[in-house]
Parts: sequence; C-alpha cells; structure tokens
Amino acid sequence: MTTMPDGHTPWPEEFVDRYWAAGHWRGNTLDNLLRDWALRYGPRTALVHGGTRLTYAHLNRRVDRMAAGIRLLGLRPGQRVVVQLPNVPEFVVTAFALMRAGVVPVFCPVSHRAPEVSRLVRVTGAVGYVAPSTYRGFDHTAMAAEIAAREPFLRRVFTLGTPDSPAPYGGGFTTDPAGCHYFPLGSVDAPPGPALARGADRVALMFLSGGRSATPVLVPRTHDDYAYQARAVAELVSLTSDDVYLAALPAGADFAFGCPGVVGTLSVGGTVVLVEDPGPATCLPVVERERVTVTSLSPATVRLWLDAPGPVRAGTSSLRLVQVGGAPLERETVERIGPAWGARPQRVFGMPEGLLVLTRPDDPAETVLTTQGRPLSPDDEIRLVDADGRDVPDGEPGELLVRGPYTVRGYYRAPEENARAFTADGRFRTGARARRTPDGNLVVVSRFIDPAWPVEAEADAVLP
Repeated sequence: MTTMPDGHTPWPEEFVDRYWAAGHWRGNTLDNLLRDWALRYGPRTALVHGGTRLTYAHLNRRVDRMAAGIRLLGLRPGQRVVVQLPNVPEFVVTAFALMRAGVVPVFCPVSHRAPEVSRLVRVTGAVGYVAPSTYRGFDHTAMAAEIAAREPFLRRVFTLGTPDSPAPYGGGFTTDPAGCHYFPLGSVDAPPGPALARGADRVALMFLSGGRSATPVLVPRTHDDYAYQARAVAELVSLTSDDVYLAALPAGADFAFGCPGVVGTLSVGGTVVLVEDPGPATCLPVVERERVTVTSLSPATVRLWLDAPGPVRAGTSSLRLVQVGGAPLERETVERIGPAWGARPQRVFGMPEGLLVLTRPDDPAETVLTTQGRPLSPDDEIRLVDADGRDVPDGEPGELLVRGPYTVRGYYRAPEENARAFTADGRFRTGARARRTPDGNLVVVSRFIDPAWPVEAEADAVLP
C-alpha cells in the first residue's frame, strides 16, 4: 500500500478518473470554496454563537487574515496543528485558516487530556496546538507546556483567552523553558498575501478514529473527498440558504462538521449555530430563538431532549430534520420525534473513515424506523461477506466492507493497522455487521462503537 508524503494513501488512478468523470471530485480546496461562498452569500449570517454573529464576508476576511498570520509565524504547507477547541466561532475560523495556509488541522475532542493529546502531537509531528487557555476548569495551556517539554516539534501554542487565563503563558507572547512560543489566538493576524496554490487531492484535515483498534488512529481526509461528502449530504437533505443548522455535537467530529454539518450548511449559504452544551436546557431555547431547521444528535441527546421537563421545553416548530447517529436508537424513541418536535427523523450510520449510510427524507416511515438507509453515493461499493470473505445473500448478516469516493484508503502513518483494516483491493473493513433488505437498505446489527462519532458519552456532561 503506497502512501503519499503527506501520510495518506491515494486512490488508484482508475478510481480517480471515475470520480472526476462522475462529477464527485471537482478539484477545489475547502478554503477556496469558502472564498466562493463569501462572494455569493457575503451579507448573510454564516455563524452564530450566543450574541456573536458573523456574516460570510466577515468569516472569510477573518480566515484570510489568520491564514496570513499563520504563515508569518513560520508554519509551512503540509505541517500539522492539533486543534482542540469547543463549539465557538474560533473553531471554524481556525480550521479554514489553517487549510488556507496549507497547514493540516488535526481535530481533537476538547475533553481529551495529556495522554491522548501528546500522542496526537507525537504521531503527527504537530508543530502547533490550538486550545482555550482554560476550559471548564481545565488548564489546557499548562498541559501544552508539559507536552512541549517532551515533544521537540511542538513549538507554537495558540490560546483562546478567557478571563481566568493562567500565568505565565495565558497572556501569550511568551516563551517557556523548552523553547515553545505562546500566542493569543486573536493575535494571529496579518494582511493577506497571494493565495496559496495546491492540489485538492492533498490532505485537508484529520479526524480521530478509534472504532477498530485499541489505540486511536488518524483519518486523513482530502479536500476533494470531503467537499464531495458535505455537498452530497446537503443535496440529499435538500439544504438551502434558508436552513439554520444547530451544531450541538462537537463541531470537530465528522458528523457535525460535514454530514452536512458546518461545511454542508456553509456551502448553500445557510446559517450555522454553535452551542457548547448539547443538553436541552441550552439547546431548546436556541432552537426557538434562531429558528433552527436541522440538527444532528446522538441517541442519548435525543432522549434527553424528549424527556426535558416542562419549563425547559421551547418552540420547536421550525425543526424539519433531526439526524440521529452513533449508537443504536430504539424504535419507540424514533417514533416520538415527529409528534414531539414536528420534525422528520433521519437515521445516519457513519464513521470518520468516510462511509455514510442514511435514510432519505422521502423514505416510508417503516424504513426510517427499522433500517439505517442506503449509502450516500452511487459509487459507494458495498460488500457484505462471511468469515471466509464470500458475499452473503440479502437478508443475512455479514461484515460490511466499502470503498468509494469519500472513504479513505488508509490511516495516517499506520501501516500495521492499514494491513488489518483494508483489503488488498482497497475496501475498508468497517468492523460492522449488517444485512441488506430486499429494497437495498442496510440494517446494522452490530458495530464497533467509534468514539470519534457521537455516542452515549456525548450526553454525560449534561446529566444532573
């Protein structure tokens, strides 16, 4: 299995030609797409967070200036930066600014601590780290200093300041004993220079995946494949500029970032509303105030919202679609979504490696209640096989294998895991067992629970 210098395994030329011919891949980077969206939707509201509202023009301008600041500080195309931010506008700005500077953001859940973060820094050779100074009582700056003392590549830490920023590094513009430089994230700003030319077949961003192995591995997604995924899901759910998407789950997870999530919503001129707590006391008033139309939830969060006490309940008449992904959700709970919120539920089975299986908005109710739907792309090649690798007939469960225009061909710098997780002909072994119904829908009967997708733990923080 051949890997590129940026650590990803490319698709064979015959598949590249096929995906281009089908119009799936279009050769534009995600950050250049943001430029196009800003030109098209400039005065419209792109991001909302509490009382903060950014238009498309303002978002693109902030991305442009931060990207120039990143380059001025010496970060080079192809280098990696770990991004550990909550659902705040700075997360979106930073992600696109790094991509515009040619630097690869490595998304890390804000709940991760030194063992997980230091491993990400070590595996990726990350030269930078972005996080809050402190968040919910945890000192991310002190953690970064500890990691920088052990990892020689990490020499730039960018902190999103808070009123209780710790000394001595919280204020930024300092250097610690290990030689790591600290900057306030808001100071990463410079006049924009010429646009950086690079191919859309290069790695755009990385997600953390841990569904198959005991040690989490990294999923490198290219501009071409990820732009296609977000666009295709946006088209499937008929997303328009009138839609308002609530990012209640972590925006750095694949589900909330591009299924259609943040990227898909921005691609059509819609509005992304960011919240830092998925609980009903936070989200339901926001749904009413911002007239949210679409959101993505974990099963546990769905239950919490449905069971919210009377005083928490708010108007949900604007909701038209509620995506539910991650762990299984019982039929009885799915049946409650429509009557309670007036919204259509959509089952989503997916993983950062790329495969997305979804019910369609016009599917019969029974399909939504009993299956996970069909693969996103007509070029998703699905096989269900037995223990000997033979295809199983419809109705019988088998291991789910897939290859397609947005499913990776290998993990980042993980040859041993790649040998286990990918077949010789390039199919990803999802670790799930599923059966196919006569009408082509998939029913997932067992799967690895992937911590990089929404699972029951996502709701733990909002329980009393």
